[in-house]
Amino acid sequence: MKIFITGATGFIGSRLAKRLAESGMHVTALVRDPHKAVELDALGVHLVKGDIRDKASMLEGMRGADQVFHVAAWYKIGSNERALAEAINIQGTRNVMDLVRELSIPRCVYTSTIAVHSNTHGEEVDESYRFTGRHLSIYDETKWRAHYEVVEPMVKAGLPVITVMPGLVYGPGDTSSVGGALDSYLKRKLPLIPRGTVYNWAHVEDIVNGHLLAMKKGTPGECYHLTGPRFDMLTVFRMAEQMTSIPAPRLIVSGGLLKMMIPLMAILEQFVNLPATFTAEGLREVADVTYLADSSKARRELGFTTRPLEEGLKETLVYLQQRKSS
Repeated sequence: MKIFITGATGFIGSRLAKRLAESGMHVTALVRDPHKAVELDALGVHLVKGDIRDKASMLEGMRGADQVFHVAAWYKIGSNERALAEAINIQGTRNVMDLVRELSIPRCVYTSTIAVHSNTHGEEVDESYRFTGRHLSIYDETKWRAHYEVVEPMVKAGLPVITVMPGLVYGPGDTSSVGGALDSYLKRKLPLIPRGTVYNWAHVEDIVNGHLLAMKKGTPGECYHLTGPRFDMLTVFRMAEQMTSIPAPRLIVSGGLLKMMIPLMAILEQFVNLPATFTAEGLREVADVTYLADSSKARRELGFTTRPLEEGLKETLVYLQQRKSS
């Protein structure tokens, strides 16, 4: 079984590539810098230097593949790199899908996100939901366009793609804004917690399992939410406090106040290099925002499961503490 994977040095993709290689699969990984994939190289993963923005660079690596996992994406909150986001998330995805079609690859799993649904206002939406308003971030917008303007039309034309849509993904090695917040908390540098910000939390290894299950059991043309239990940020940090005895921030800020700060931050960020979470976009992402989606379909059709947040959060905090002390 020959498998081609993009995003193999990322948070989800690196673990997916490792699991595939350890299971005895012949794995080819597209990497921009092979020096950043030495662990995969040691596992016998065949590294192909290339970039999803360059269709030709993927051709030989993908030729003859039985399965493709397209995991690569641009993700950066608080950035104005719209052109780069569009080139990677939209055109890069189009390049991958074009090759899946041209090379007649039998099966492909595409990693979308529930962020395409934007703020769900407390409702856990299902896969039939389609958001049509203004997006909160460049990431949300470009992933929406990749999902609905690139992948969906090609699927309707017969491309054998299964789409998975993770919610908030956490765990050791997380470099997202949430991972950064947990790290800042342990360093006692997290200034505040936003009230009313709610996510579906799923450990990265469970998300990897979801990808593998989608490839094995998923129906081409279908989408599957890969989401865990819902928790607000205040509950998560109070849980962390019980685990570590490090006090959670006592300043709890309402979504209304954060929204009032957005115009000011939009001005300030033109002159000052603000932390991502305090940019206008960063505040929009947490001000009374809920990114929530129902995973019943994936649990029913794929057998997808997630571990309790208490278990995964403890592992993540221990990892961060050990890294800090090393």
